[in-house]
Amino acid sequence: MPAVVKGLPEGGERLSCVDSVATEADPGERYRIVADTVAVSSQVLQPNELSESQGRLFAKWGLYVRTGAAVEVQVAPGWEDRVRIGWGAPATPVTTVQVEACPVTSASAAWSVFAGGTWVASPECVPLMIWAEGRQVEVRLAVGAACDESSSP
Repeated sequence: MPAVVKGLPEGGERLSCVDSVATEADPGERYRIVADTVAVSSQVLQPNELSESQGRLFAKWGLYVRTGAAVEVQVAPGWEDRVRIGWGAPATPVTTVQVEACPVTSASAAWSVFAGGTWVASPECVPLMIWAEGRQVEVRLAVGAACDESSSP
């Protein structure tokens, strides 16, 4: 099994294959594939206020990771005071999540799915950094506010 992409920084969390809630053949039309290994929501996510989130809003969405790939998803630098991400049971609000490479079992299980989402202080077009397959890619996630064309990487 390949190792995670890089060392886990303080304020981060590691997910293993047992944290996956399902496997799917395809992420579906409501997701966009990034770096051929991660699928993130392509929709404007509607956040809800949660009493335990201390004034933050939470938008639920599943993280899809291609089986056989180790990835890291991180809140972009400079956004750590406004955004948290987390998947797993329970999802813990952190700034960095690493997912180990899960074994490929069949073509109908090409993607591992992790339940969780994003916490924000207010509706935002949130930048996330994804490290996978030796590449770093920035994506924008619409949490309560659309991302305009100029905010796309």
